[in-house]
This record gives sequence, C-alpha cells and structure tokens, in this order.
Amino acid sequence: MQVEVNRVQKNKGVEKLAYETIELTVKDRQAVLTLKRPEALNAMNEVMLQELADCFEQLQEEKNVQVLVLKGDGRAFSSGGDIKMMLQKDKIEDFHGIMDIISRMATAYYQLPMITIAQVHGAAAGLGFSLAIASDFVIAEENSKLAMNFIGIGLIPDGGGHFFMKERVGIPKAKQIIWEGKIMNGEEAQKLGLIDVVVKEGEAEPYVQEMVKKLLSSPILAMLETKKIYHSERIEELKNILDQELVAQTKMRQTKDHLEGIKAFVEKRAPQFAGQ
Repeated sequence: MQVEVNRVQKNKGVEKLAYETIELTVKDRQAVLTLKRPEALNAMNEVMLQELADCFEQLQEEKNVQVLVLKGDGRAFSSGGDIKMMLQKDKIEDFHGIMDIISRMATAYYQLPMITIAQVHGAAAGLGFSLAIASDFVIAEENSKLAMNFIGIGLIPDGGGHFFMKERVGIPKAKQIIWEGKIMNGEEAQKLGLIDVVVKEGEAEPYVQEMVKKLLSSPILAMLETKKIYHSERIEELKNILDQELVAQTKMRQTKDHLEGIKAFVEKRAPQFAGQ
C-alpha cells in the first residue's frame, strides 16, 4: 500500500504532515499525532494501521523530536480495530497481512526515541487501548471508557496488548482484566495501574500541554537514555508476544464463539458463547 503524505509548512516553525487518517504536527522539540477518523470513533482500519506503522517508523529517525503526544480527533481516542475491516479480511493471508502491520506499528511505537504520552478522552478500547497503554504516560479524562475488550467477540488482545498489560499491572492482574473485558472509567483504570493520571472532562489537553512543557525543561536526554535501556532489554519479548498473538488470533478467528461474538455485536444483543 502506498501512503500519501502531504507536507505543509506553517508559520512559526510548525510543520504538518497530513495523511489520510492521521495528522502529525511538529513544532520545536515536540510532536502531536492525531487519529482522524472521528466519524468512526477513530476505529483503526487498514489505512490507519498502515499510516501509523509508517509514521512511527519514520519518527524513529527524527532526532529533533523529544516528546510525542498521541490523541484522537472528535469524541474518542480510538474505539479499536474496525469491525468492518475484520469482517472483510476473512482470508487467512489477508488477516496475516493486517496482523503484520499491527506488529510493525507496536514495535515501532515501543522503540521511539522520545517520550510518548497518550492523551485519552472518550473510548480507548481493544487495539486502541493496547496502543494507549504502550505509551510512557497515559493521561485520561475521568469519564473515559477504557477496555481491553477483545473477549467480548471471542478474541485475544493483539497489538502487543498482552505485553503492555503485563508491563503495567503484572501477569495475574493482566489475565483477570483481559478475561473480564470490563469497560472502565478513568478512576477505575488508574486504581488498577493501567493509566497514570486522571483529569476532569475536557482537561486532558491542557494537562498534557503543561506536562510537555515540564518534560522539555527537564534533562530529557537522560530520561530518554533510561527509556532506551529498559526498552532495548524488552523488545525481543514484545516481538515474541506479537508472533504468539498472530498464531492465537488466527486460531480464535476460526472458533464458533468468535463468529457468535461478531454476530451479536452487529445485531446489538448479548452473545451466547459455547466454549467452541
């Protein structure tokens, strides 16, 4: 897939890179990446996944950006993977192609040589939640709807969700949260250790802006070296988990429970799972 990027040079040193489904704004030593499918609650379709993977890989070579803020346009951060895409990608080779892009996205984001901040409002669910908690800091509004809710359609977390959940809360608690698939508000997620800061409705953006200023006035090069040491030690584990998620997700997509979960979601009813 060829990704088209439009570069627009603005005044006062601001540069915007406009893709089809995301937008990257760079100014001084900071960047803001906005998910821009507001009509679909920023659900991640194939185009967005490809653009995110490409953008994160390109940012790995960006030496002048030291802080990256990730946020969503409209009413949500991201509602997760696009259900329509999942229904269309029913062939194994097509599904594996999508999972390969997701793996590229997750590994590139984890290895970014900058401090990453997820600025969350509204829904951050499924794959969208995996990406949010992959960030160095997660700032969420109190009325956010946060969920690792793959279980509701008979699937497992992907996008490194198993890895990032374990990083934040440990294996026993990660398993329980994944199995329950509960939708949490900001305070509930913070108590579990899934997010770092809860703010009132509408206050995520000003809070993050102040946080960025503080980080950029800190000895941030030392902070980035600490991140590099920790993440370089864990990158092979992340890649291994992504490989296992591909195998397991392929298996789960062929179960009767997954088909029932998708059907129930489309029909807006409670699923009737049979353990098959």
